[in-house]
Amino acid sequence: MSDEAPEQDSKTEDPSQKKLDDAHKKGDVAKSQEVTTWFMLLGSAVVFAMLSPWVSSELGRSLALIIMNADQFDVEGAGFSNFFNGLAFAVIGVTTIPLVILMVCGILANLVQHRPVWSVDPITPKLSKISPLSGAKRLFSPDALVNFGKGLVKIALVGVIVVVVCWPERDRLETMVTVEPIMILLDFQEIGIKIFMAVLAVVTAIAAADFFYMRQKWWKRQMMTVQETREEYKQQEGDPHVKGRLRQLRQERSRKRMMAAVPDATVVITNPTHFAVALKYDKSMAAPICVAKGADAVAFRIRELAKENDVPIVENPPLARALFAAVDIDDTIPGEHFKAVAEVIGFVMRLKRSGGGWRPSA
Repeated sequence: MSDEAPEQDSKTEDPSQKKLDDAHKKGDVAKSQEVTTWFMLLGSAVVFAMLSPWVSSELGRSLALIIMNADQFDVEGAGFSNFFNGLAFAVIGVTTIPLVILMVCGILANLVQHRPVWSVDPITPKLSKISPLSGAKRLFSPDALVNFGKGLVKIALVGVIVVVVCWPERDRLETMVTVEPIMILLDFQEIGIKIFMAVLAVVTAIAAADFFYMRQKWWKRQMMTVQETREEYKQQEGDPHVKGRLRQLRQERSRKRMMAAVPDATVVITNPTHFAVALKYDKSMAAPICVAKGADAVAFRIRELAKENDVPIVENPPLARALFAAVDIDDTIPGEHFKAVAEVIGFVMRLKRSGGGWRPSA
């Protein structure tokens, strides 16, 4: 207990979606037993109010038939098996619908509290579950005391409700032994419905309060420490230092591929010092493409590679700035720059044809 309190106090962060999903996979969900009790009571009330006359009638008819013909039944050998099977089928036939209603109520009681859970973790054998010491801790834990208190409160409330509902009917109860059996069943059904309604009204308040209590307790149990949040972030997103290093490596590889394309460029348009954009064009292309671009140090390296490989360098600051901002590597130049780029490439090609080659300036 003393170790759990500081650990719980250190959990100051809301649980992540991954933490909630992991808890759900393990079967750790917010669940109130009082909500389940409310649904089962509701199902029992529906069965009692709507089906009890039919069930009583069918069972009475079957039992009356057995009693009236008791001397005719063969209870030896195969006859006893047939007699027992017939009785069992009669009982099952009238109890199937009530059982189905109660089963549906039990399923709904879970679905309204959480998503469907398919997990064997809660029923997996664990040594802690059979340890006497762990059992004693659970027996005298705060949760056990709270559940014990809730049980006493419910018993007391139900007892008070039964007394309050039945007290005005005490005269009718005394005369029930003098009326026909069918009237006894009707009176019993009427009083029983009143008891069910009163109990449901009280249990509704208990179930609502217990559900919010259990959900708050579950949420608090799922909360995370700052360290757990960081570790989970690293697992999901990766270590920021590692991600930064990988991003740097990708940028370096991309820059190397870009620089390797500069010697094959048709022309390099510069700012002249701040920007450099290398373009490539031949007759098979619909439009020139950008094979490299850069600013400052990268631009300087592009110009150096262009000089080393006799790639024409043309100073056109407005066009260089516009292309640097508008076009990405390996993309064709935008249509609004076709004319300006065509003039530059045409100028370079005419110089090559007239002078027998291009001589870049120092």
